[in-house]
Amino acid sequence: MFKHQKKLLHPVKVKKPNPTYAALLQEQLGGPQGEMKAAMQYFAQSLRIQDKEIKDLFLDIAAEELCHMEIVAEMINQLNGDQLNAKEATVGGMEAHVLTGLTPLLANASGYLWTAAYVNETGDLAADLLSDIAAEQQAKVVYQYLYRQIEDEGVREVIDFLLNREEAHNTMFRQAFNRIVDSGSQKDWGVTSDSRIYFDLSGDGQHFDPARKNPPEFKE
Repeated sequence: MFKHQKKLLHPVKVKKPNPTYAALLQEQLGGPQGEMKAAMQYFAQSLRIQDKEIKDLFLDIAAEELCHMEIVAEMINQLNGDQLNAKEATVGGMEAHVLTGLTPLLANASGYLWTAAYVNETGDLAADLLSDIAAEQQAKVVYQYLYRQIEDEGVREVIDFLLNREEAHNTMFRQAFNRIVDSGSQKDWGVTSDSRIYFDLSGDGQHFDPARKNPPEFKE
């Protein structure tokens, strides 16, 4: 059960309309790394999780991603302003002026509609958690790209909040991953000789034989 509270998780105060940037921001509403993808992915993955605490974690984060969708949509609304003007619309923002009446569309910055093909679910908790960790990291990167392309301090402040929330979700998923040792695809990890062979295919000489007995270490 979900309950909607008539209050944004974070206030949105855009300084002035900017329809071109509104089209860019659509990426985080309906794109493959956007908030709808995250909400639907974590919700879908939660449906078969047996660990109650981890299941609650997935549902909690999914619910917050819906809050983020609401925030992004409100930013798009304010950036689009009140006047239809398809003459100055970008390719990705055209439909807002000729189809949706400036209502944010569940599409990415190029105008491609959101699709459930963006959602990853395997039924294996380790694989799903790794996918979710990657999703949060990728979403943060997109927000960083968006942050660099706008001078509006109101927009920047909200984007900074959202990208830091991606970090928080990432941390929670990583902690959950650390809990599931020896379960699912994590079970019997590294117990066979084949799983403890580390080829060096970038060096000189013989690459496959002999192989490394220890995984490579990366120096700063």
